Amino acid sequence: MDSTVSTFSNDRKSNSEKSHLARWIFALFLIVTSFGTIMLGFYHAEQFKEKAFLLVSIPDSYSDIQNPDTIFLKKEIVKISRAVSESQKRLQSLTPQEPYFIVNTTQNTFVLRSRKKILRQGLCSTGSYTLLHAGDDKQFIFKTPKGMFRIQGKVTDPVWIKPDWAFIEEGLPIPPKGSPDRYESGTLGDYAMSLGQGYLIHGTLYQRFLGMPVTHGCIRLGDDDLKAAYKALEIGSKVFIY
Repeated sequence: MDSTVSTFSNDRKSNSEKSHLARWIFALFLIVTSFGTIMLGFYHAEQFKEKAFLLVSIPDSYSDIQNPDTIFLKKEIVKISRAVSESQKRLQSLTPQEPYFIVNTTQNTFVLRSRKKILRQGLCSTGSYTLLHAGDDKQFIFKTPKGMFRIQGKVTDPVWIKPDWAFIEEGLPIPPKGSPDRYESGTLGDYAMSLGQGYLIHGTLYQRFLGMPVTHGCIRLGDDDLKAAYKALEIGSKVFIY
């Protein structure tokens, strides 16, 4: 009796151990399978991210090349690139080969430059836009003209031939043409360049006013800037005023 119970007990114990081991093996299988599934998911996620990046950055390599929006954008980029290239070529053809002069009448600044680089830049003075009434329905407005001009003449130690408004402004009688009273030395600086119609690029006795709109229409420069411009610009050189 005791031996039968002992044998039965041993068999139950053996079966229990086998069942317990089977459960551990099954659990281990589930863990390995789950881990493999998770890792495979990560792998596919990384593959998806890589493909998504390539679709955005290099759409031609994938199906996005057939996307209507992509095709439209590519055409627009090509069109804009051509327009920019044509504008650059046109700008290059319009840019003078020789040095030229640019005046900004709003900021009262100038730039002296060649086709490739800025030679000099700084302050200048331009027209004050003051209105002078001269009687008999006659008036003068002191503004600097805008547009493209050319240097028409150059002179050192210029003498200013005073126009009628200079006498009216001072409340003096207007002398006849050719009168010695019309000639004044030292007012225009060491150099002057004519733009036509009485407008000049010249120096000034009042350099503290450079950068301000205080002239009667001419363009005033400081001594060093005037000297540099006079040396760089030739008769026929372009002057752009805006």
